[in-house]
Amino acid sequence: MQNSDHKKTYNIGLLMEQTRLVAADYHQTTGMALPVTAELARFDAIDKLDLQKTEAVEGVDAIDPKSPKYQFLIKGRAIFKNKKSRQKLGKLSLDQPWNALLMVLYNDEYQPTAIYQIERDIIEKELESISVDRRGSMTVAKYKALGELKWSGDQ
Repeated sequence: MQNSDHKKTYNIGLLMEQTRLVAADYHQTTGMALPVTAELARFDAIDKLDLQKTEAVEGVDAIDPKSPKYQFLIKGRAIFKNKKSRQKLGKLSLDQPWNALLMVLYNDEYQPTAIYQIERDIIEKELESISVDRRGSMTVAKYKALGELKWSGDQ
C-alpha cells in the first residue's frame, strides 16, 4: 500500500506530448475534439514565450517576468482541415484583470502553429462594435488581424 502523502513526479512536457497524440487520434477516429486545448495553450504559451505561470490572480494565466505589468489570458484553438465553418475563439472573461490575450493556434495534430498577442483595449474597442448576442465570440481570423504574431512554428 502506498503512502497517501507520496507525490508522483511527472515530466509535464512528456505528458503534454502524449495528450496531443491522444487528442489527435480521438479527433481522427470520432470527429469530436477532446477538451484539452485550454491546458495545452497555457503550457505552450508559457513555454514558448518564457512566461511565468500564475495562479495568484484569478482570470490571469501568466505574467511576463521581464515586464510584470503584462498579465495574460491564454486561449487556444485547434484548426481542423475539414472544418468549413468560421473558427471562433471562446468567450473572454472581461471582468478579470488581464491586459493582453495570447491566442495559441493548433493544427489537427494539436501541435502549436502560432501564438498571437492582442491587447485588451483593442479587443474591447472591437467588441463594442459587435452586437450584444455575439459579444466575446470573434473569429480567429479577426483576432489574428488585431494582434501581433509573437511565435510561429516556422521559427
